Amino acid sequence: MLWKHLQESCNLGLKFSSVWPDITNRHFLIHSSYTTDTKSREENKKTLENLYSLSVDITKIRRLKEWVLLQDVAYVKEIAGILQEMGADETTVANIIERCPEAILHTPAEINSQRALWQLVCQNEKQLIKLIEQFPESFFTTKYQQNQKANILFFQELGLKNNIITRFLTSAPNIFYNPVEKNKNVIETLQRNYLNLGGSEANMKIWILKLLSQNPFILLNTSTAIQENLEFLQKNDFTDQEVLQLLSKLKGFIFQLNSTTMQQSMLFSKNIFKCSDQELKQLVLKCPALLYYSVPVLEERLEGLLKEGISIAQIRETPMVLELTTQIVQYRIKKLSALGYDIKSGNLESLNGTKKDFEVTYGKIQSKKERPIFNPVAPLHIED
Repeated sequence: MLWKHLQESCNLGLKFSSVWPDITNRHFLIHSSYTTDTKSREENKKTLENLYSLSVDITKIRRLKEWVLLQDVAYVKEIAGILQEMGADETTVANIIERCPEAILHTPAEINSQRALWQLVCQNEKQLIKLIEQFPESFFTTKYQQNQKANILFFQELGLKNNIITRFLTSAPNIFYNPVEKNKNVIETLQRNYLNLGGSEANMKIWILKLLSQNPFILLNTSTAIQENLEFLQKNDFTDQEVLQLLSKLKGFIFQLNSTTMQQSMLFSKNIFKCSDQELKQLVLKCPALLYYSVPVLEERLEGLLKEGISIAQIRETPMVLELTTQIVQYRIKKLSALGYDIKSGNLESLNGTKKDFEVTYGKIQSKKERPIFNPVAPLHIED
């Protein structure tokens, strides 16, 4: 297999998924609080009747979370009433309950408290009910209300806009379950390191807010992990300015890595590109993917490029191509080849960028191909 000698030295047991927070394991549902107390394995008839009266599709609940129907106590009418007070129509109420059946196991007091909490950052109840319909499980996780409230107020004091905090509540609810002191500690660590790396006091607030907006999952890391990763970069001869540059480019994802995975990825790249430590550093600054992708991911993408006839020299010249999956690369090469563009003999810049970037590049190449060649000094042949 390709790169076998490198695999042995780079421990291929790593998984790229380690770069991301284990969100699924942090999904705080209330299932376990109820099933152990279940006295009867029969469905609650009153619950069923109330759900039918709201036009809820019971078969969906049975298929996804039947345990909800087995509970002795449920607040179907009460929860539906609260949702209707906020402006939800019958269809919306049914959709919410079908997607998050455990909502009916919360007391009205718990849901009204959650309603008041989210109203701290929502413009109005119309926006709130829309968010609940889109992200019901985030809203109906009521176990951490004290922490949620403290963190909302902290984020507001920090300067985050309400629409950003709302996005956090729906897409990164886990960060609100932390005690506020833990989140404050992480922010203070980031602020202190930003200043120590040469960042200015005037720009620090903007830098922190941008970093949080791009990657709120930074807050799921410990201050120790953040410190260790920054020290790793400094030990590898990245200057303070270069470390700041990497932090901005990586949008904080570097804090979700560890020194071992980064070291293995850098060693792999150094051997593949046959470069010095200084040359490797420049490649990493040019393409941070060499730092945060695991060895198996880098290997797979390199193999995919080589199979397309692209050389190591070309990849080294344009390492950013490693940020693209093999499938995306194959699709783009196929599109360019149809225009007669030979990727093997040119540089790889035409493959790079987002989907929108590629479409612009493709459009330019297509226009150039279709444009007739006109020589302004050639004589015109006009028939008499």
